[in-house]
Amino acid sequence: MSAGDWAVLALLGLIWGGSFFFGKIAIAEMPPLTMVLGRVGIGALVLLAVTFASGTRFRLTLGLALGIAGLAMLNNVIPFGLIAWSQQHLPSGLSAILNAATPLFTVLVAQTFTRDEKLSAGKLAGVGLGFAGVAVMMGPALLGELGGHQLPAQLAAIGATVSYGFAAVYARRFRGLPPLAMALLQLTAATLILLPVVALVERPWSLPVPSATAFAALAGLGVLSTGIAYVLFFRIVARNGATNISLVTLLVPVSAILLGALFLGEALEPREVAGFGLIALGLAAIDGRPARWVAGRARAGR
Repeated sequence: MSAGDWAVLALLGLIWGGSFFFGKIAIAEMPPLTMVLGRVGIGALVLLAVTFASGTRFRLTLGLALGIAGLAMLNNVIPFGLIAWSQQHLPSGLSAILNAATPLFTVLVAQTFTRDEKLSAGKLAGVGLGFAGVAVMMGPALLGELGGHQLPAQLAAIGATVSYGFAAVYARRFRGLPPLAMALLQLTAATLILLPVVALVERPWSLPVPSATAFAALAGLGVLSTGIAYVLFFRIVARNGATNISLVTLLVPVSAILLGALFLGEALEPREVAGFGLIALGLAAIDGRPARWVAGRARAGR
């Protein structure tokens, strides 16, 4: 990826770093599918306004609409629902660790279903180093919570990463659409799919009205972590493919910890710095340019 693409990936990681925080607040007062509906609905409204303001145009056919509906299921409805349900039972840190497994599944799905994103030693080593970095950064206390009575929630969180892996590969087929149009159509489809499901299953109008804090967290999820985030997401998919976009999940816990250190006065621990280093090595291994530069310098020195 170019330096600009890496910058966009880092920005997306920063934005999604807040999604677990927002989600943990909102899910305390809202049923999971209702929260997901609010998230994608707000995101769709934001992107609809941006689409009209920017003058973006696209042609919607029946085939495209059906394809978008499938993408919305893989990228929004299934993973958002699984994550929202799991957040009722898991601490945010453990959720972030499990979410960081997304590149592992994306690499495997891309290996199976694509011709130009095959598994390489660099990709495999990079993903392994990145995932190890997340685990080191989070520490043994959270890792010790794996299994036990929380296993169903943990499996749900892992199921979300598998769905994300398929979504990243499936999204490649829509490369001809502008990223803004792609994001708008996907979130609109997810909203339409979820509306009857939420009405039949959770009946949110019969529940107590959530607090202003919960609504503010939902707005953060919808505007930042969904609407704006998916414009960046599809930009990277169109330019760099499925494996590279999945790397953002390695940056999410990094951004969450750095935000805490910068704005909440939380101290950086040595294990967190070590985890950052492993993630940086993993991203460098996947990118490949540092290794090629070292090899070129070695050849030049002979």
